[in-house]
Parts: sequence; structure tokens; C-alpha cells
Amino acid sequence: MTGMRKRGYAPTRRPAELTPELLEKIDWRRRAAAEPFRGVATSDGVRPDLFPLRDTGLDVSGVRRAGEEYLAALTPRELAQGQFAMDDVTWRHWANGARYFLRHGLCLEDLDDKQRDKALAVVRAGLSAYGYEQVVDMMHLNLTIGELRGEEHLLNEWLYWFSVYGSPESGGPWGWQLDGHHVCVNCVFVGDQMTLTPTFLGAEPVVAEAGKYAGTAAFRREEAVAQRLLTSLTSEQRGRAVLADEVPGGLFVGAFRDNFELNYAGLPLGELTEPQRAIAHDLLGLYVNRAREDHARVRMEEVRAHEAETHFAWMGDPSAEGVFYYRIHSPVILIEFEHQAGVMFDNDTPSRRHIHTVVRTPNGNDYGIDLLRQHHERFHR
Repeated sequence: MTGMRKRGYAPTRRPAELTPELLEKIDWRRRAAAEPFRGVATSDGVRPDLFPLRDTGLDVSGVRRAGEEYLAALTPRELAQGQFAMDDVTWRHWANGARYFLRHGLCLEDLDDKQRDKALAVVRAGLSAYGYEQVVDMMHLNLTIGELRGEEHLLNEWLYWFSVYGSPESGGPWGWQLDGHHVCVNCVFVGDQMTLTPTFLGAEPVVAEAGKYAGTAAFRREEAVAQRLLTSLTSEQRGRAVLADEVPGGLFVGAFRDNFELNYAGLPLGELTEPQRAIAHDLLGLYVNRAREDHARVRMEEVRAHEAETHFAWMGDPSAEGVFYYRIHSPVILIEFEHQAGVMFDNDTPSRRHIHTVVRTPNGNDYGIDLLRQHHERFHR
């Protein structure tokens, strides 16, 4: 246990007693989630008309069917706990920490094998094979830290809460959320359009050196490709991309920051050479391609249409083994990656064994909210 934090400080389920400290933290999260949704935006405000409601021609019948089959496997009591209205505020209650904060839906650990498989089938149907494997790897690494701490009852691969919003069988807008320690994925369908943000994925440790899932590793390419992009820059380009020599104190647009104001900074991708741009596209793909392949293609077209307005920014150590933060920010996508200080481990400065990432759709379309607004204006006046 050398190098680990004290055990037992982070109950993941609702504790028997809600202490004043915990109640205070829960209260500010409730208040943050209850703020009228605007979306992440710059100081110029939300830019309109970026996400037109349209038909993509993609087949979403399979994921709808997976959602129907999952709901059909639940008891009436489970259904009451695991299905929410499309506009329910719990969409915005996701939290990447291990501690209990506003968990909702059904915990995968409480489902029987058949129900759990059907829940995961919904997730699998919305993601690419690569994206699904990455999500599952984060869940496996959660068990790894539980094994290291002797706290598998608090940290394991099934302590994740699954919620369905709307009714997949209705043909109208619907979606799902998978929420827990280091895995928070929000997926919304409006017609055949899909929004897969906010998505938070993280890990501590990022490599399982022993245990049930020994050999599992996370974020190796997200590190390496970003470093390759930085290394490819000229000194002048690097001077624009690097904002600071130290990493910030955390992600800017993590949980409960749905309305955060963040201006563009760094180097516009439109100023890259063709070889540099190819590296940037590879880096973008590591995040965009978590979605099912056909939806990822549509999303990448949307992202690349704003390439000239897309900025790459870096903070931290540029050396081969350094710790760092980077972000890719445009009117339609915001990606953050950061090496973190220890939470389960006792290192108080950032290291490569704890990583957080988040992907947002700025300017009002996280949770598909801008598409939903247009849907209601068109069909439910």
C-alpha cells in the first residue's frame, strides 16, 4: 500500500449519514446543475446556428432496439428508478469522482447478468468498437485501483449508474447516460443525429500492472500524438501554442461547468502545414472516433468545417516524460486532456499515472440541447 492515500474515505454509494460537509458539496452541485443551461461559450456569448436539425440518413434502429430491450428487462420498480423524462435535470448531475454525489439511475452492480448485458449493449450500439473498449478499460482500471487499495467494494468495474432518458420506442428524442468514477458518457439521439457529449473519461492508474485486468492501459496515444504535434511545431508556432509552463489546477470544463466561459487560445490549426495538420487530425480522431463509425464520420465533417477556427493550446512540460495539459477548441468541439495529481495515490503533484479527459460540444449543444430546442420548435409548437 506504499504510495496510496488513506483507505475508506470515499463512499461511492449513498452513505448512511450525509455529513454537513457532504451536504454542502451536494448543494452547490444541485445549484450549478439547476442554472438555466447556456452551454460552454466564449466571452462573446453563444454563437447560434451551428448545429442544424437535419436528416443524416444514418440507421439508428439498432440502438433504439437495444434501448427498448434494456427497458423491457427491468421490473416496474427498476423502470421507475432508471428511466427519466428527456428534460430531467439529472442529465447534468454526472460526476467523475469516486465519492457519492447525486448518483441516479440503476447501478450496474445491482442488475442481474442479463440486465447488465442489455445495458452495456445500449452503450456498445452507440459507440465504435474502439470507443466501447476505451470505456470498458476505464471501468476495468477502476477495479484495479480497488484491488490495490483492498477496496473492491468501493471501487470496481460495476459501480456505474445507467440511466435512460425519453422513450426509445416512441421514435422521438431519447438518450442514455453512464456515470461513475472516471466514466461519464452522455448520448442523445434527435432523429438520426447523435450528440455524445459531455464525455468524461479518466484513469488512476492508467496501466494495470497486476490484478484481474493486468495489461490494460489507457491514454497512451492521447499522450503520444499530442506530444508529436507539439514537437512538429516551429519555434514561432510553439510560442503561440504554449500558454504556460505548468499544468492548470484541473480541467476547465469538467463536471458542473455546463455554462463555463472559455475564450480561444493557442495556435489555430489553419496555420499548420499539411504534415502538421495530419497529426492534428489524428489527435482529433482519438476523441471523435469514440462514436459509432457512421456518426463519427458526420461529426468529423462538422469539426473539420471549422478547422480554421480550431485552436491547439498546451500547458506544462514539453519533454518526453513531462506532465502536461492540452486542449483543442473550436466553435463545435472542445477537448481537454490533463495529467493530474494523485487522488488514490499520494502524489500531490501531477504525474502520468492519473489522467482526465473531457469532450464538450460548445455553443449550446451538450446533451443535444440545441437540437432538442429545434426539434420542439418544429414539431411541438
